[in-house]
Amino acid sequence: MSVFGPVVKIHPVVVASICDSYERRNEGASRVIGTLLGTIDKHSIEVTNCFSVPHNESEDEVAVDMEFAKNMYELHKRVSPSEVIIGWYATGFDITEHSVLIHEYYSREATNPIHLTVDTALQSGKMNIRAYVSAQMGVPGKTVGVMFTPLSVKYIYYDTERIGVDLLQRTRIAPTRTKGLTSDLSQVGGAAARVQDMLTTMLAYIEDVLSGKVTADNSVGRFLMDLVNKVPTISAEEFENMLNSNINDLLMVTYLSNLTQAQIALNEKLVLL
Repeated sequence: MSVFGPVVKIHPVVVASICDSYERRNEGASRVIGTLLGTIDKHSIEVTNCFSVPHNESEDEVAVDMEFAKNMYELHKRVSPSEVIIGWYATGFDITEHSVLIHEYYSREATNPIHLTVDTALQSGKMNIRAYVSAQMGVPGKTVGVMFTPLSVKYIYYDTERIGVDLLQRTRIAPTRTKGLTSDLSQVGGAAARVQDMLTTMLAYIEDVLSGKVTADNSVGRFLMDLVNKVPTISAEEFENMLNSNINDLLMVTYLSNLTQAQIALNEKLVLL
């Protein structure tokens, strides 16, 4: 459930970093917390990075290493100055009383920060990720409380992150739960096969529409028209020559890379003699 507000866009590297922090937590720690980094625009909040923050938590109190968080952020700004503090995360399914105290600190570091909860214990059978924003509630002049309202969460990725995500997906069906990186040619072949499958699905849909088996969808038709207009007008012979030229360039780069690796390995062995 979500309310009207910015959409929280999360990159895969953030989820992987949070899970890694949870696996490396101190003995006896029930959860880990950390700072979320990213960018903010008018309609969305994009979470692109994060780092864990040491803390001690008991039933009565919570202590967070604020100095560590500040130093880590200062170091991170040197590498990615465009990323700012946008909130914080915590592993677990619920928002606790200590979460309110931690959120107060991040409210001083960022304007209206978000709070991200990651269910690393899989209490609901899967890793639920929820985003919240806080709002004060109560009677003016009296006791004021904090209410966390949920936001919509969307998962996005850069093209470079897609490679890692696809590799993780392949480990699900591998008997040993491990999978090595594929070669460049294998990736090109896999991409070509996926494109062919999508073209087959598209042609089957068009034939069904023309034969009257499926009702035409105007939005799908507009997408297909945009796709056709983006395809450059080129003959089959010219396309084949261009493809062969690119493949030859790729093979040359691969050959030179392997030759360089062999040269380095040979040089290391000669130095040790």
